[in-house]
Formats: sequence, structure tokens, C-alpha cells
Amino acid sequence: MLRRLLLPLLLLPALLPAQTDLDILERTQLGNMALGSKRSPELDPKRIINESSGFLREREPEMTAEEYALYEKVVTMLGTNPAFALRLLEGMMDDSEKPSPAFEFILGNAYYAAGDNAKTESSYKNAVERYPTFLRAWNNLGVLYYTTDRFGDAVEAFSKSVALGDRDPTTYGLLGYSLEKEGNTIAAEVAYMQALSGAPGNADWQEGLLRICVGGRQLERAEAIARTLIKTRPTEARFWLILANVLLTDERKLEAIAVLELCAGAGVAQTEELTLLGDLYAEQGLNPEALAIYQKLLPAEPASGEERLLRLARSLVGANRTADAEAVLKKLPATLSPAGRLTQLLLRAQIALTAKRWADARRDLEVILAEDPLYGSALLAMGAVHVGEGDDDRAAFAFEAATRVTETTYRASLELANLELRRRNYSASVGHLQKALALKYSDEVADYLARVKTLLNDGGAAAP
Repeated sequence: MLRRLLLPLLLLPALLPAQTDLDILERTQLGNMALGSKRSPELDPKRIINESSGFLREREPEMTAEEYALYEKVVTMLGTNPAFALRLLEGMMDDSEKPSPAFEFILGNAYYAAGDNAKTESSYKNAVERYPTFLRAWNNLGVLYYTTDRFGDAVEAFSKSVALGDRDPTTYGLLGYSLEKEGNTIAAEVAYMQALSGAPGNADWQEGLLRICVGGRQLERAEAIARTLIKTRPTEARFWLILANVLLTDERKLEAIAVLELCAGAGVAQTEELTLLGDLYAEQGLNPEALAIYQKLLPAEPASGEERLLRLARSLVGANRTADAEAVLKKLPATLSPAGRLTQLLLRAQIALTAKRWADARRDLEVILAEDPLYGSALLAMGAVHVGEGDDDRAAFAFEAATRVTETTYRASLELANLELRRRNYSASVGHLQKALALKYSDEVADYLARVKTLLNDGGAAAP
């Protein structure tokens, strides 16, 4: 009867869980994609400011004759010698009379070129307050706010510019990005669409629209945009990764693997793309392919490559595929991180446990515990070694030590329950099972406890 009661708890499968579909999907949710960073559009704000120094006749305020004479002298200097141009412009300022809105606008351009954002804002705001339909002053004010991450203010300025008739794709695109940063995705989508209607090949606005589609789980549109971006920018790995994540979200894992394989084959894949590809191979049970990909990570990203190889080995140990696990461990570099080295030793010990090579397992575990006496998984494994060798007293000592480590208290309590049941110490076994159930309830353990209590009562003692 004791044989039927004992729970199969002794250390295998591996002490850390193998990767599952859920692990991959959680890590590759659309919200965690490369797009999630909201990469800023490529923009040369100085070009926009400098190119605005001309005037639109009959649509914008005019300068006085004196201002215009000076303007003609300094306008070419704004891009080459802004400090000198600024001194000339400031010399025109008269405390007794306000400069024209047009002059304020040019002065704002000069301040921007000189890097004085506070005076730039003040000049542009003076211009639009005195001439509210001054389109380019509103636009330049929006550019200033955009470049200083004041996206709410940028939305207001760009919206005013559009309302006054600005139809430039860049204005719409920057408005879309600012709206997106402010969380107004519906308006941002409309703005990006307007920007693309005037500049259909602009990758910044395509990427902005792609972010909106991804965030709204418009998977079909997102896939189409991502494929377009890959065609136009095939060397930018993030677009391949985005497409793979869209396919994963649509539960098209094999297509995602194919996309990432193409990315790797083109020599474009970086750490994130290779990591995801290796994880997908591992999750699909394609272990040789996963191993090959993880090895590619080692030269450029030794920490990530080490972690993935150890995870693959742990998964294989958990599946009792010890020969495959040993093959993976052999691919690890000679020099590992301190934590990686201890994990490698633990996995070797678990493989030895499976083969009942008690001495080999004990040797590796002693190295671990000499460095970290409270390494819970190693204490559990050492307890299993002693059980295999028939030394229940030393096994109990190892399991008791493991109960003092938070991460292994539950499993160590179950191991002690098994051990005490074999010894026919039913009262102690009940105590350990009750401790385990208090930490984590399961029907299996509850049934196990009920059966042990039956043995205890049959023996004439009261259950605790």
C-alpha cells in the first residue's frame, strides 16, 4: 500500500519549468513588441524652421520697411551664423514699440537656431497672439513643442496649423505622432492616414499607423503594413520582428518561424529576432534547430545565449531527454557567469540522478552547496541522491534545509512527507503534507493527505 501512496515527486522533471506556449505568447504580446517604444519619426526640425523664413504674400503679416531691410540682410545668416544674426535682430528691438508679428516670427527662428527654446516659444507665441491666423508660426511652435516632448502642446499647435490650411504630410505626420503620444489613437490614425495620402512611401508614417493597428489588434492591416515596410526597409530587423509578433498573435506560429528564418538568412536578425526564433523552435520541439540558433547568440550576446542554452537543457532534462540535454550542455562556452555555472552543475547532477549515478550527482551538488549552502534546488537534488543511496537520515537533513528556502519549501515538504511515509512515521508525514497544502492547494495532495491520515488512524493514533 505504501508504494501506491507515494507521490512521484523526486526531482524529475527538472526543478524549473520548461518553456510553454504561454511563456512565448506572454513575452511576445503585441504590447511588448519593438513597436511599443513609439520610435520617433526621422525629423530635421532645423530644416523646417529655416525653410520657414520666407513669407507667404497676402496670407501672413508683413514687416515694416525697416524690419524688411534688416530681414533681407540676416535671413541667409540664420542657417550659417545664427548668433550674429540674432544680435542684429535684437538690435532692432525698440522698447517703446513692439516689433511686427512677422519680425517676432523671424526672431523666433533665430532663437531656435541659437538653441534658446524659452525665447523661441515666447517669440512664436507673441506672433500668433497678435496674428492668430499666422499659419507657419503655429507650425513652428508645434515643431518646437514636438522636439521638447511637449506633445499635448504640439497637438494644439499642429491642429491649429491644419485648421488654417496646412496640408503638408509632415505636419499631419507630426500631429499623428503627438496624438499617439497623448493616447488619442483614433485621431492619430486619421492624421497618419492624411500624412500617407500625401507621402505614401514615408516609412515613419507607415510605422506610426502600424503601431496604431497593432495597439487596436487590427492584425490584417498590421500584417500588410509590416510586409510593406520589410519590402522598403529590408535591413531593419525590427520590422521582421513586428511581423513575426503579429503572426504569433494571430496564432500562426509556423509562418512566424518562416519570417524569422528569412530574417536570419538575410543576415538581418539581431538578438531579439534570434531569441524569438530559438524560443519558437524550442517550443515546437525542434531542439537541434533551437540549439543552432542559440549558439549564434553567444558571440554577440553571451549572457542571452548562455541563458537560452541552459533553458533548453533544463527543458530537455524535464522531458527526460537526457542525451539531448547533455549535447546542449556541451555547447556551452568554457567560461560561464557564476549563476550559469551553478545551473550547469545542477543540470549535470539531475542527469546523473536519472541514470542513478549517485556519486557523479553528489560531486556536482557538493560544489554548488559549498558556494551557496541555501541553493534550494541543489538541496532537493542532494536529498534525492541520499534517498537513492538508501541514507534516509541524510536525505531528511537535506530536505529539511530545503524547506527553509522559500522557493523550495513546498516541494521539500512533499519529499519529507514521502520519506516519513516510507519510514511509517505517519504523524510526521501528515504534518509535512499539511504544510505543503497551506502553501499551495491541490486535489492530488489533499487526497494523499486523506490516505495517510487513514493509515495513521488505523494505527490507533489521532491525526494532528
